[in-house]
Amino acid sequence: MSKHTVILEGIMSTVSSEGQTNIAPMGPMVEPGFDRFEFRPFQSSTTYRNIKATGVGVFHVTDDALLIARGAIGTINPADIPVKPAAHVAGVVLTEACRYYELQVETLDDSQERTHIVMRTVDRQTLRDFFGFHRARHAVIEAAILATRLHLTGKSHVLATYKSLQIMVDKTGSDPEHQAMQELRDYVERYDYDEHAS
Repeated sequence: MSKHTVILEGIMSTVSSEGQTNIAPMGPMVEPGFDRFEFRPFQSSTTYRNIKATGVGVFHVTDDALLIARGAIGTINPADIPVKPAAHVAGVVLTEACRYYELQVETLDDSQERTHIVMRTVDRQTLRDFFGFHRARHAVIEAAILATRLHLTGKSHVLATYKSLQIMVDKTGSDPEHQAMQELRDYVERYDYDEHAS
């Protein structure tokens, strides 16, 4: 990957070798041409296990911050998400996303805890226009990322940051962003470090 890569937050769908769909937020490094995506999943994640087993996945760009939030805290039910089969890989496309990239593994190095996976684009399609920039949605995405790092930062840091993020949601958010923040806050307040560490 070149020095011009940036992190793109979105949703990755993968399918296990048994045919079970997993939908999870991911923030790969991408180049401007979107020809290659670099992922760094933990080996404990379902996304890693599915990519390791099948060598493919579908990355989605979406403006649905509530979906990203629910993915971050593990409350997405794949059966509730409209999908269609991918055209060139053994995977599924989220039909309400803005655009998507069907991906195939080029290299996979799992010699360390954070796997390094480079995937190349084998097909790309646009489903609808991206809504545009929105402060409340950006705040929800940041809150969702923080929720995935509770084991590193602890509750107090996350909840303190949520207070400032909530201001942006209160000023510019609509019902889905308010719902997302409420679900994320509830998750953080219930979080049990010992339970997740076991």
